[in-house]
Amino acid sequence: MIRTPPQGDAPQMTDYGVGGPDWIALPWAWAGERLAATRNYWVVTVDADGQPHSMPVWGVWHDDELRFVFSCSPNAKKARNVAANPKVTITNDDTVEAVSVQGVATLVTDPERVEIWVQRFVTKYGDEVGPDFADFMRAHAVIEVVPTVAFAIIERADEFATRATRWRFS
Repeated sequence: MIRTPPQGDAPQMTDYGVGGPDWIALPWAWAGERLAATRNYWVVTVDADGQPHSMPVWGVWHDDELRFVFSCSPNAKKARNVAANPKVTITNDDTVEAVSVQGVATLVTDPERVEIWVQRFVTKYGDEVGPDFADFMRAHAVIEVVPTVAFAIIERADEFATRATRWRFS
């Protein structure tokens, strides 16, 4: 399902000069390209006691669906945290052209949907791990993130205040 990309606006960062007369929102395509190209994402989950947990993961951003998926052991802290508190944050691995996505995570249980994501993972990472990767993925938790808001900053002096952008998802 193709979804309409969100429109960017200025995040509340006026103390850094964001939102001034030279500010121009980054297009969502800029963020989507960086998310799709990322090899190792950071996923932040929170346990039932409010303790954050951050770990690098392989994942797939699918820009047509505006969805992100990662996989982990069903017994992993990430999976337990998502079961207790579905709010998560994912980021790309670039600290200069950074994208941070907040959203709600759920365990994918529909076999057809799992298979769609497994094939996307195989396309992205299969050459690195070999022919058993799809079976490995099917045996683990597949967790889909539906974004609610995303932020981007460009950590270069000439672009930070003029390009920092927030997107809200419907």
